[in-house]
This record gives sequence, C-alpha cells and structure tokens, in this order.
Amino acid sequence: MKDEIWVRLSAMKDAGALMEIDALVWTEMTTPAKIHWRSREQFLQSCPPGSQLVAGIGEAICGYVGFGAPTGLPSNAHVYDINIAVHPDHQHKGIGRRLIEEIKYLAKLEGKRKLSLRVLETNGPAIAFYKSCGFVEQGRLVEEFYIGGRYVDDILMWCPVETGGDRS
Repeated sequence: MKDEIWVRLSAMKDAGALMEIDALVWTEMTTPAKIHWRSREQFLQSCPPGSQLVAGIGEAICGYVGFGAPTGLPSNAHVYDINIAVHPDHQHKGIGRRLIEEIKYLAKLEGKRKLSLRVLETNGPAIAFYKSCGFVEQGRLVEEFYIGGRYVDDILMWCPVETGGDRS
C-alpha cells in the first residue's frame, strides 16, 4: 500500500530531508533555540547514520526519532534520550505514534529500561502526545529558558521500556 508507514534506521542519503524537517518543526514554541544546520556535514556529525529511526510514506521521509545515551557513563547506559519530529505536512497521520512504538521496540531489543525526553511547557500538543504514548513527567526545570518575552519551564518526561518476549 502506498499510504503505509515504513520505519528504518537513518542513512546518509536522508540528511537533506531530515534537515528540512528540523527547519520546519523546531520553532520558538518547540525548542529553546531554532535548529539551523550550516551544512550537510555538520548535520551528519551531530546526527550520524543509524542514530535516528526515520519514518516515511511511499518515497517521502515524513519524520524521525533520534536516540542515544544521555551521557557516556556506564551507569546511565540503560537509558535512551530521544527527540522526535514529524514534517508539518504529515502530522496527524500516525507517524509520530509509529516512531514511538518502534523506538520502544528497538530499546527493548537493546536492553534499555527507560526512554527520556524534554519538552517545553509551551508545547501543549507534544505534551499530550507523549502522555498518550505512556510518558509521564519526571521533573521540571522551572523557568529554564527565556523565550518570546517570558520564562518557560523545561519538562522532563520518561517512559519505561517493557521487558519480555513479544513486540508490545
């Protein structure tokens, strides 16, 4: 089916599409500082192939979820810190939910126990989405950023990674 959502690990060939998604999605409402990649090389240094799951429909890359260890410490290796973005033209099509399902499954396969993320308090739609995917608030950095003439909290959220045999 041409409308079926596919997901795979990122590749070098995805850089342009992923840079475009970043330029469209990361705004003053969604991030403390707009993401602007100066070059494809800079993007690939920060987001090397395989550090993201990309989702698409047909030939189009529609979104991604980036993942990695929050620190280099062995005591923190059981956690994936994630970030997710879906192209505005492809939001509300199930792509974000599918990406979250896939990163939960990958984390499970890799023996991770926890997914964590950060979201600005001003991004109500994202907070509601994360909650619907099983994330809960684990902390809040009060007035962490000054954006658009006001102080904004940075919310820390987490979700346990289920252990066991099946894909759920």
